[in-house]
Amino acid sequence: MGFKSDIEIAQGAEMKVINDIASSIGIPDRYVENYGKYKAKIDYRYYTDELAERPDAKLILVTAINPTPAGEGKTTTTIGVADAMNRLGKKTMVALREPSLGPVFGVKGGAAGGGYAQVVPMEDINLHFTGDLHAIGTANNLIAAMLDNHIHQGNALDIDTNKVTWRRCVDMNDRQLRSIVDGLGSKADGVTRQDGFDITVASEIMAVFCLAKDITDLKERVSRIIVAYSRSGKPVTAGDLNAQGAVAALLKDALKPNLVQTLEGTPAFIHGGPFANIAHGCNSVIATRMGMKLADYMVTEAGFGADLGAEKFVDIKCRMSGLRPNAVILVATIKALKYNGGVAKADLQEENLVALEKGLPNLLKHIENITKVYGLPAVVAINKFPADTEAELDLVREKCRELGVNVALSDVWAEGGAGGRELAGEVIRLCEGESTMKFVYDTDAGVQEKIEAIAGKVYGADGVDYTPKALKEIKNLESIGLGGLPICMAKNQYSLTDDPKKLGRPEGFRITIRDVAASAGAGFLVALTGDIMKMPDLPKVPSAEKIDVDENGVISGLF
Repeated sequence: MGFKSDIEIAQGAEMKVINDIASSIGIPDRYVENYGKYKAKIDYRYYTDELAERPDAKLILVTAINPTPAGEGKTTTTIGVADAMNRLGKKTMVALREPSLGPVFGVKGGAAGGGYAQVVPMEDINLHFTGDLHAIGTANNLIAAMLDNHIHQGNALDIDTNKVTWRRCVDMNDRQLRSIVDGLGSKADGVTRQDGFDITVASEIMAVFCLAKDITDLKERVSRIIVAYSRSGKPVTAGDLNAQGAVAALLKDALKPNLVQTLEGTPAFIHGGPFANIAHGCNSVIATRMGMKLADYMVTEAGFGADLGAEKFVDIKCRMSGLRPNAVILVATIKALKYNGGVAKADLQEENLVALEKGLPNLLKHIENITKVYGLPAVVAINKFPADTEAELDLVREKCRELGVNVALSDVWAEGGAGGRELAGEVIRLCEGESTMKFVYDTDAGVQEKIEAIAGKVYGADGVDYTPKALKEIKNLESIGLGGLPICMAKNQYSLTDDPKKLGRPEGFRITIRDVAASAGAGFLVALTGDIMKMPDLPKVPSAEKIDVDENGVISGLF
């Protein structure tokens, strides 16, 4: 049998009808809203009607080292370990984020796992799915339209058009839209002003959507969103525009978690999709909480490395929701560690213990963050590749053991759940006690103090530098009563620093904060570091050029 691509494996799967998946975890049919045979939304009222008093599952967080071109396989590991735990007789579910079309058509490709550890239907999940991201983008742009219409219709709120903070969004990597001028034409075409687009997954509506407990909480959060400032410096909110009701109406169906399945029939909620480098990087609270009432173990992931997604999972999602993980899986590969040690991508197949030892500090720093800073037990999952040698694996085991953390090999890409039994066994062992999670900072601290706690404790920085613009905005945010919010650091994902070229575990560096913005509806402040942008771009040869569909509707080239 020859090599099969991810999409060929997914297309060859024999999926169960989604109603049978729902029935297997006890969801009554009256709460199941079908989107074809293999996808369904579960009414969020099911939680309050029937689930709220049930005990919670053990919560397992999957994170990783800083990503490299060699790949780490975090989503694949999340899916594979859940399948493995079910094979071991543990009732387990998965909670993942929805893929954004930007990366699907850009560099990263699909985000439904890989090999024999995938969620299906893979093509649907990666392309439009149930339309949630389109609803979120439309809701975002409704606020923008209402804001500009208010200005055009007389500007009763005295909005300063030079201080409009709300941007439009689109779920695509499109550099051309980062900075635009709109309202061109006649007087009837609106007020001319500078504007711009963010990618939908970086919008505050996405963050609000993922952090809301229910539709009432969603409306309250939307009403608090700051969209502009008046000429006197007063914040203008979406509530001032009376936008919250219409936004909630657009999102009422999207707010219902999406139920699908893994290749092995493990139930999976896929709901919400913020990036972890420019947003908080976790799936919806609604889906996670619902899943934790339907299983004994819930496996979820946070985006990118433990310096980004995992920190935000702890300091933002857990702080707001009351969720507490019991154990953490930290994903790495031998190839990625050698890349951190200076080996070119083309040479990663060769054994290189010197480079591996040089790259290992990146993994060890993430272990320290999880066990010492976040206070959680961890296991390192090494995604297995044929070129990995025993000498390389032994070196990783030895260094991790020095920090009191075990290493488990994972071969879920090639073998599905059967290849994750060792990892699953260690995870089950780590989950035996109650959660010992700690926050990185106290929200009562000042804005700069919180930023510096993340930079120092999590990144290992010597200090933080602020531009005059950032300092001015911090002063403004504290003056209007927002200084007590958590911090969402917007930082490149490739390095512990704000410079993506500094791999491994750099020392003697400082983090630069160029701006700080309020996400008052989401309930956090965004600190922008380095040159991080909220609208990515396409590479020279985007993945979109390789994707096609034949006359029978069969898609190819999607990973």
